[in-house]
Amino acid sequence: MRHLLIAMLLGAAIAPTYAEVVADMPPPMPTEDTPTSVEQGPEVRIIEKADATIAEYRLHGKLYQVKVTPKVGKPYYLIDPTGKGQFMRRDIGENIAVPTWVLLEF
Repeated sequence: MRHLLIAMLLGAAIAPTYAEVVADMPPPMPTEDTPTSVEQGPEVRIIEKADATIAEYRLHGKLYQVKVTPKVGKPYYLIDPTGKGQFMRRDIGENIAVPTWVLLEF
């Protein structure tokens, strides 16, 4: 019992000193696997064709929007509103609701 009491008193005396040392240490460097804020945004792939420029927007590898800019005419969007691969054409003048974040992912 006496040894236990001595060990507890020594531990209590050392703990504040160790806490000060830990508080003075800088935070650890992030690993390369940690994504930065730039990597978290959508992935954009631009395809140049003879008659148009196509920009494909992907989030987590899934295509959700395509912007088509023809050489002649107004640009338009092809948007997948449900995520099932069925794209609908939307002109630029219309209100476009593009998902910019993921609420739940299964």
